[in-house]
Amino acid sequence: MNEPIAQRAYYSIGEVCDLTGIQAHVLRYWETRFELLRPVKNQAGNRVYRPREVELVLLLKRLLYEDKYTVEGARQELARMRRTGGLEEARKSALGPELRGQLKSDLAELMDILSVPGQTGNS
Repeated sequence: MNEPIAQRAYYSIGEVCDLTGIQAHVLRYWETRFELLRPVKNQAGNRVYRPREVELVLLLKRLLYEDKYTVEGARQELARMRRTGGLEEARKSALGPELRGQLKSDLAELMDILSVPGQTGNS
């Protein structure tokens, strides 16, 4: 369970939005600006994201929102990472904090659902 994103082969755009906190229109815009972000479309014409693309979205989110890169600056940084071989490592490192927060939230919600009213502690 080290990499829950890798548990599924494909994610819909809505699922990626939920996982990353990025709105669908922003993801579609990023597809036009970042050549590395090219989700395939299924037979119904819907975008499907592979785990590595979800990782890339999280990396882009960090570069643009936390590190305050411009779109052009983020493109240059991704190109630099590709040249130096650091892109895969950067994608994987972007998973950490984002995913931990999501997992913590999901586990708390699951605990609420599974808890029996009036029962405390382990029985």
